[in-house]
Amino acid sequence: MTGIDYGDRARIGLMVPSGNQVCEAEIRAMLPAGVAALVTRLELRGSSEPELLRMLDALEVAAGLLADAQPQLIGFHCTAVSTFAPAIAEGIATRIEARAGLPAMATADAIVAALGALGVGRILLVTPYIAPVHDREVAFLAGHGIEVTGGSMAGLNTNAEMALLNPDRIAQQTRDAAAASPGAEACFISCTAIRSAGLIAPLEVELGMPVITSNQVMAWHMLRRCGIADAVPGFGRLLTRH
Repeated sequence: MTGIDYGDRARIGLMVPSGNQVCEAEIRAMLPAGVAALVTRLELRGSSEPELLRMLDALEVAAGLLADAQPQLIGFHCTAVSTFAPAIAEGIATRIEARAGLPAMATADAIVAALGALGVGRILLVTPYIAPVHDREVAFLAGHGIEVTGGSMAGLNTNAEMALLNPDRIAQQTRDAAAASPGAEACFISCTAIRSAGLIAPLEVELGMPVITSNQVMAWHMLRRCGIADAVPGFGRLLTRH
């Protein structure tokens, strides 16, 4: 039997929002041969504060279920929840590790690690979010010494709306942000639920700076945490770095 990748090099466990239609396809496209993603869901469809925080209610249950499949690492993959506040970001991995007995991380950890690896401290932040979510992310990044010099938000509330956002619109939103705020060292197109993977490489050429996305940084950080340093072409500078 051929053509089936069971993850003999590594298996990564992912917890994703229940309404997310995009992140699994993008992350799997970014994994090299021999690496598999095992996915479970936590309830999240919208962006209100109660909905975001409620995603953490079943964190231990999901961690236990993923642990049954024996991945090398578990990742909590939601940008808006993991950047909600520094204490929440730190607590997510701690709670997962306590229940699963496995190493864990969150999207927020991957963002900070990726920007550190790229050596940048001033970024554009382009999001599909409503204002409170966007603003919390700006504050989270500032708390890690990363200055948001410009960017914009699209004002979308649900994962379903975000999945329908045309990549051309995301690209134009990014171009407009770069034109309005020169001096940034990189661009972060945030959110796990938007179709952004295909924009990374062409926008890097066009803008002359690194471009990262939520799904890209998660794939990169989980691979590196598993000791896999393969370069994965087609998804920007980050995925060619060790």
